[in-house]
Amino acid sequence: MLAYTLLILLAGGLQVLAARVKVTWDVGYLNISRDGSTTWRAIGANGQLPIPPIYVTQGDILELTAINHLDKPVSLHAHGLFQRNSAYYDGAGFTTECGIPPGSQFTYIIETRDQSGTYWVHSHYGTEGIDGLRTALVILDQDASLLDEYDEDVLLALEDWGQEPNDNLLERLKTLSLVGMPPNHPSVLINGINANILQPIRFTPGRRYRLRVISMSFTYWFKVRLPGHTMQVIEADGIYSQPSAADGLDLGPGQRYSVIITAQESLEFNYALNVTFYSNFIARMQGLTPRYHQVPIVYRDDAPIKTFPMIEDHEVKWVDELFMEPRDKQILLEPVDQHIVRNVKALTRELGIPSYAFGDYAYDPVPVPPLFTALTTGDMALSPSVYAPQLNAIILQHNHVVELELRNPDSLIVHTYHSHGHAFQVVESGPVHKNSSIPVKRFKGRQPMRRDTITLATGRYVRVRIKADNPGVWYQHCHQEQHNFSGLAFTLIEAPDVMQRTLRVPQEMLEFCRVLGHPTQGNSAGRAGSDMTGIKPPLKIHGLPDSTSGS
Repeated sequence: MLAYTLLILLAGGLQVLAARVKVTWDVGYLNISRDGSTTWRAIGANGQLPIPPIYVTQGDILELTAINHLDKPVSLHAHGLFQRNSAYYDGAGFTTECGIPPGSQFTYIIETRDQSGTYWVHSHYGTEGIDGLRTALVILDQDASLLDEYDEDVLLALEDWGQEPNDNLLERLKTLSLVGMPPNHPSVLINGINANILQPIRFTPGRRYRLRVISMSFTYWFKVRLPGHTMQVIEADGIYSQPSAADGLDLGPGQRYSVIITAQESLEFNYALNVTFYSNFIARMQGLTPRYHQVPIVYRDDAPIKTFPMIEDHEVKWVDELFMEPRDKQILLEPVDQHIVRNVKALTRELGIPSYAFGDYAYDPVPVPPLFTALTTGDMALSPSVYAPQLNAIILQHNHVVELELRNPDSLIVHTYHSHGHAFQVVESGPVHKNSSIPVKRFKGRQPMRRDTITLATGRYVRVRIKADNPGVWYQHCHQEQHNFSGLAFTLIEAPDVMQRTLRVPQEMLEFCRVLGHPTQGNSAGRAGSDMTGIKPPLKIHGLPDSTSGS
């Protein structure tokens, strides 16, 4: 079936006792053609792709076990989950763990007490997520008032799917001269199925459908519209919003929305849900980018599909987080204790190898995951000197309000910024360069919308705020994996003094590091103080100046 659908059957809400939900993934290779075009060695779970979506109810504890049958380490990240008091389960390879070695297994414990909504799980080690190791994660609500707003729950998971294993892609990047450009054009999968052979979503007149749209993409963007119907947006990245009318969704890699669509009262026509697959920074090629797909919305089997006049993108009312308000009415975090400016910087090196930076240096993994450095260096953990420069580490004090200004001065390349450990308040966007025609936009009222993934458009900055109330080390990165692999990342070292009192890394994780040849204590090199002997020199990238003010 195209759509995974849940019926809301229990009057007054879904009354389910909290449970431990155990899911086991035997992670291994399989040769498969998912798009009807090419067959290649992908990565799946339990011998299958797509991997079935995971459903839990808020308050459940998800125990997700990965058994590694690959010939390389693996890790799993629950995208959008805060992992409060358990940063070691975040799954960010080389940041919070060394990875699960081949032949080993590990269980991630994911608490859902404080979160509900739409998420996904993917590998955060190398290219394994792009190669198939990803699926949707839905945390169903206990709140009866939310459940009363719709009758059926429909999942629409959107994926880009390449033409070869993505380890090959990384090697081929070395021969490209255009920064970040992938060497092939992926296909589109919708709920794991070739988007050219979709089955319909069936609508019943008058019923209300919650459509959960997830971009499980690693490079391309998706636009989603259903002409003839209005979308009421109620969620962005797991944060519930006041209902906000929109004509369409524009999703960068890693973003999610929930919308409520009320079916038409008439059976006269069927409709088409339009899905556009595109990238602004890749040259248009007929039939490849942009690419257009239609999901049939069927009211009556023999009804014609209603047609609508073509309209330009600028005529569409696209969802915009700056014009949304959170349902929990969290007010603007203030006053700001620390203001941090980071610019996207790019460099094309010898052989055309592209590198990026969110700071002075292209991000590069180091022998000791920075979480372990923060936990084992005592008072020195509060000093940048114990973290290698290529980590672009920013140290945050507990409970401080932090404003990040993320700037993309590039005129060609768009990025998506994803924050581990937090959903940030989206405060403002505007032009990077003086004398630009780009307008400044600021949230309205006193309650900015929150989310965990946001687009950094060309020539623009975005200002976001967080409260440093989740001690841990949190990876911050571009969710276009070519850019992530090329260095577009930094780390937040959040309240290391509190971390040392509250976090206890599972012994298995420390043993995995030893098996893989990584030290588990000391600075980034596994040494004392600021001695970084043994770490290769960082790649410095020049660009607009960064800054940090406050403490």
